[in-house]
Amino acid sequence: MTLLDSLRDRIAAGSRPGARTDGLRIALSIEGGGSRSAYSAGMAMAVDELGLLPAFDAVYGTSGGGLNAAWLVSGEGQRWLPSWGWDDVLAEQVVNPRRALRGGLVVDTRHLVERVYSAVTPMNFDAILASPIGLHPLAVDAHTRRAADLAPFIRDHDSLRAALRATTALPILAGRPVRLGGREWFDGGLAEKVPLATPLAQGATHLLMLRTVENTPPQRSSRAERFILDAYFAARRAAPAPAVPEDSAVVGAEALQVWVPDGSPAVGRLSSDGALISRAVEIGRRAALSVLAPSPPVVQ
Repeated sequence: MTLLDSLRDRIAAGSRPGARTDGLRIALSIEGGGSRSAYSAGMAMAVDELGLLPAFDAVYGTSGGGLNAAWLVSGEGQRWLPSWGWDDVLAEQVVNPRRALRGGLVVDTRHLVERVYSAVTPMNFDAILASPIGLHPLAVDAHTRRAADLAPFIRDHDSLRAALRATTALPILAGRPVRLGGREWFDGGLAEKVPLATPLAQGATHLLMLRTVENTPPQRSSRAERFILDAYFAARRAAPAPAVPEDSAVVGAEALQVWVPDGSPAVGRLSSDGALISRAVEIGRRAALSVLAPSPPVVQ
């Protein structure tokens, strides 16, 4: 049975998370990529808008995709997912490359989670912790360089905030790794750009993947990026980077990917262009509606 058929059957039957009878495990996988996560934010909005969220058993997210996953599981996705491009959010300067000139952090994840998600766009941490739909942010162990699911470490507000910081903690740009569960973590995108291997290993039978890139051959990190990261991890005496499977290697599961439409505007990882970011949110939303809706929506 296709992913869409399985989702619609669950919705029609009134199936609820934690009380399934169909023997399936349907997961939502959300890609990140800094400000490019605006695309997958719009796609996640469409999932919520169409009423499909209750048909999922788990939501996985990497980096900014982990933040989008948290908003979705909170039950307030349609309200807050568009905030990637809002002026009051951008005014908080979570991302500010100029801080590097003064020895500061280019990406201040602590300010994002502890200030922005408290006072500017309040995140309902209680709702996330109580949700029967599992939140699974991915991060990379700073010593083994392997991706891991942080869900087992999330117990309360503090550990949830730490998990959201960990999944977005880019080496060098965001400073030191984030400690959680007695281990140190960096951005999950270093090993699993879009959650795939992890949900499959955890028994996903169906997988909806919300992407932040166009449907083109996967691009490897530049030689300069790999050199900098390898040197950084070598200084920490971390293990060599493990081999990462190709995104397309979906084995043993029914998968559907929603891609950024060809010709969409390029959004840089560190972009603070609110108009561009908001446009990306809406493009992502329309892309997902065109794939997931029973019939294409009429755009006014």
